[in-house]
Amino acid sequence: MHGPWPDVRLWGRRLPGPAFPASSNTIVAIAAGVLVAAISLPLDTPGVGWLITAVAVAIALLVARPAASPIPPLVTRPAKRPGWDQLAWGVATIALVGVGTFRAAGWLFALCLVTATLTFALAIGAGRSMRAVVTTYLIAPVAVLRALPWLVRGLARMRRTGTGRPAPIRIAATAAVSIALLAIFGALFASADPDFANVLGALLPDITVSGTFRWIFICGLTAPVLSGAAYLRVAPPRLADLDRTEGHKVRRLEWAVPLTLLTLLFGAFISVQLTTVLFGGERHVLTTAGLTYAGYARGGFWQLSIVTGLTLVVLAGAARWAPREAPGDRATFRAVLGTLTLLTLLIVASALVRMQVYIDTYGLTRLRLLVACCELWFGVILLLVLVAGIRIRAPWLPRVAIAVGVLTLIGLAVANPDLRIAQNQLNRAADRIDPYYLATLSPDAVPALTRMADPADRACVLHQIGLGLDEHEWREWNLGRAAARELIGESPRPADSERCVEKRYGY
Repeated sequence: MHGPWPDVRLWGRRLPGPAFPASSNTIVAIAAGVLVAAISLPLDTPGVGWLITAVAVAIALLVARPAASPIPPLVTRPAKRPGWDQLAWGVATIALVGVGTFRAAGWLFALCLVTATLTFALAIGAGRSMRAVVTTYLIAPVAVLRALPWLVRGLARMRRTGTGRPAPIRIAATAAVSIALLAIFGALFASADPDFANVLGALLPDITVSGTFRWIFICGLTAPVLSGAAYLRVAPPRLADLDRTEGHKVRRLEWAVPLTLLTLLFGAFISVQLTTVLFGGERHVLTTAGLTYAGYARGGFWQLSIVTGLTLVVLAGAARWAPREAPGDRATFRAVLGTLTLLTLLIVASALVRMQVYIDTYGLTRLRLLVACCELWFGVILLLVLVAGIRIRAPWLPRVAIAVGVLTLIGLAVANPDLRIAQNQLNRAADRIDPYYLATLSPDAVPALTRMADPADRACVLHQIGLGLDEHEWREWNLGRAAARELIGESPRPADSERCVEKRYGY
């Protein structure tokens, strides 16, 4: 009659929360992380401030702990430390965010930021399946809401101390008074000596109306996110039951018949088109009336997307519901799904051939490069599925597939895609180069564009890219833009810089 009562809160069973309020170290770490983000985080462009913010957030989360219990425990257990996989996902998150320090391509940085949310969810939630990752995304807003009263209780705890030492809240008040005194007297000294004012101005951020609103916006955005992440870090959600890949089993006939028919359909499709459409390449385009390279490549891409998505869904469903205890069940499982995976790999190879023909004909672009990388990623996932079929059970497969995608994206950033695109375009015949498209590339491509053969085209393209290379604040410093600014500064300007692109290329 007196409990314990079941937790009826939203996500109560999944997210029990910390048993004690936030510790003073946690509150200070969160405040410091928010302050670093307000000072460092650039909002409109990739820059070193993103990396500084990511490192500060990581340190704050490592410091986060619940407050100690006022009652001495009878048994002391060591605190649970993050697993090696969580640390690896955390490092991957920092690496993805750090791409903005070296690459100026906004599209690449946007992809890295989106992927960083996935790796961050894996680092915080420690899930091992896609269901666990999705649940972590859904729990995050609830954690943000619950973190506020958790931190408030921690602040109330900071007001009192029974050890004879000053309370943490008094230490914080002392720091605030010290900052106020330094600000007042520093402003007076700066007004008295211009040299001291210059030194002080280089060290401190500009205090303007727009800067103040920027600080308020970033603090209002990062404080709840960091607090919710600390809440999940201290009391991780319970996702172990979602990591199980076994479900209600069906009979062999119920799954083997439809998948066998599907495999036969795949085999018939590939047999009919094996030597013409799938791997015909340029010869097939030239001998087929009304077929263009663009149509040939796009058909391969959509074919790859649909077939690969279908195969992965089928494999996931079979892994969950197909019985595998009996030797006959295992043999059927390997034969049917292994054949289906191999046939899908043939379509992956076909799509790569199609895209290569397209690139050889029209040149490399951002979209074509991303499509090719996606195709390669799908192919690697299918190879991992074949490897998983050896032992049939593969709880590691979702995380490894995500890790391969993350490494592919980081490798793409290291390879400097905009620079590779510019090099590919410039290696084509002079009459097939598109200067207008080159002018839309990021400053990362400038080292290649300085070698354009036509001086007028080179001056116009570099001028167009240089329009966005004005001097930025230190938080927006970027290696690609810094190198491009130096190279463009050494290049001659076009005769009509105001309407260079419009006059030369008709845009």
